[in-house]
Amino acid sequence: MVSDGQVVVKFGNILAKHCLDQRCSTDLLRASEHIQSISSQLSIVARVKAVTGESKASSELLLSNVQNLIQAVQHVLRAAEAACVKGLGQPSADPEEEEVAAFCQQWRKNLTQHRAKEALNSDRDELGLRKTRGAKAEPTLMSLVQEQTPRSRNIPKHPSPRKEHRVMDRHL
Repeated sequence: MVSDGQVVVKFGNILAKHCLDQRCSTDLLRASEHIQSISSQLSIVARVKAVTGESKASSELLLSNVQNLIQAVQHVLRAAEAACVKGLGQPSADPEEEEVAAFCQQWRKNLTQHRAKEALNSDRDELGLRKTRGAKAEPTLMSLVQEQTPRSRNIPKHPSPRKEHRVMDRHL
């Protein structure tokens, strides 16, 4: 979980660097820093739990930190969606930056296609408001990450801490 958190931190930092909107960029940086601190706390609690064994307090603290990490990751993905919609600058020749840009472009393409289909199949009531019944939800970055998750099942449960992860090699 900690290494996955670091992947999301890198993702958020790269997007913040290329985001054209200053407010979105700042939000991404803050959210990424939040993940960084939660990941550090989680790492410490996990080490303490390994030494102390099955302590109820350490288990609860570990679970609480994991839940906080998941919420922080969701916040980064929502901020990343906003950044993608506002616009991103051109990535440098760095392969990680290109990979992040491609990932975001894929999501944006999915969103655009979804919105175009919705516009063609307009289910509007007599006031012109969109009907909610039967409406398909817009794609999110979280859903794109979850679609790619089955590939990560081949990853060992305890990866080497020295191994460098590319930004999108591992998904939550």
